[in-house]
Amino acid sequence: MSPYEPWASSPESRNVMKGNRSRDTKPELAVRRRLHALGLRYRVSYRPVPDLRRTADVAFPRQRIAVFIDGCYWHVCPEHGTRAAQNADYWSAKLARNVARDADTNAQLRRAGWTVARYWEHEDPDAVAAKIHDLVMQSVS
Repeated sequence: MSPYEPWASSPESRNVMKGNRSRDTKPELAVRRRLHALGLRYRVSYRPVPDLRRTADVAFPRQRIAVFIDGCYWHVCPEHGTRAAQNADYWSAKLARNVARDADTNAQLRRAGWTVARYWEHEDPDAVAAKIHDLVMQSVS
């Protein structure tokens, strides 16, 4: 019996898909570096609600703040989201599920008492870090 192989339309797209990171992306790292420079300490790739299989990119558990840095393609950025050239039906359905899951994640975390902050990968890391810093400082005082 052969091991499970994820579906891909070509070996090239399979390699691209394998290269997609679920954590420690360049936009995340840029924001985290700035947060650390601002003196904030946080958890990385943190599951705010243990029974919910959703992971925040950055979390402040004491303040109950979950931060997500969303990729423009994967989360359908209104400014930079694009349509797939190959297998468009598959990818449009996949991306629609991602958007629905994001909305569900926001709702479930808010019901659990968390503040949810979402930013796009194209946003300036300094500006994002400043907004997160303000959010954390507001919840501390």
